[in-house]
Amino acid sequence: MSTRDTVTIARSSFDAFLFDLDGVITRTAGLHALAWKQLFDDYLAAAAARKGAPFVPFDIETDYRAHVDGKPRHAGVRDFLASRGIRLPEGTPQDEPGRETVHGLGKRKNRHFLGALEHEGLSVYQSAVALVRQARAQGIKTAVVSSSSNTVALLRVGRLTDLFQVRVDGVEVVRLGLPGKPDPAMFLEAARRLDVPPARGVVFEDATAGVEAGRRGGFGLVVGVGEGEHAARLRELGADVVVADLGTIELTPGATAPS
Repeated sequence: MSTRDTVTIARSSFDAFLFDLDGVITRTAGLHALAWKQLFDDYLAAAAARKGAPFVPFDIETDYRAHVDGKPRHAGVRDFLASRGIRLPEGTPQDEPGRETVHGLGKRKNRHFLGALEHEGLSVYQSAVALVRQARAQGIKTAVVSSSSNTVALLRVGRLTDLFQVRVDGVEVVRLGLPGKPDPAMFLEAARRLDVPPARGVVFEDATAGVEAGRRGGFGLVVGVGEGEHAARLRELGADVVVADLGTIELTPGATAPS
């Protein structure tokens, strides 16, 4: 199926829609990618200079998708550095951004992201907002399931708070001690709060980790959002369908979604 084809989702088959935020509802995925690149390029350049080794920069396409996209911030720090054979102390949540620990680098990344957000502003995918509103109008429950610790602020700035009955985000991951994506725990917690069995829920995700989480959680339908090679990768990891834009989703009373 082309990512441009219409995908039909039957209202009679599902009771809940669970949405990732960055790259699905909001156009912040690019800001996150740039913030990660700034963080890691600064760190890797300094580390290379200390060791007299060549500097190999963070690749905003391959490294971002493979190691940090869709994951909680500290998991992204750990996983990318591990791919370069680097292991840092965990540190503590009290670490300042200048500390060379997982928590310190995580705070530094967030500082870069908030700076980019302030400079660039927040934009949303209006087609995604329209789908959420249509779902709510038809009695479908909705949740936002995002690894971002800035979810509350982003929803408020984008005037999106009223769209979602449940929020499971990076703050909740820490508070509840949940494993992040690709573990399905975040989506399963959202489904539990909505009082909807996973099989009656639809997951919408642009990140490979999120698609894998939806598949592993036993959700009734996993919709990937992406194009080209990324779309193919989302299918490989378990997306039932992949669309380039949520405007191609058609919510109907009956019939099941196409395979």
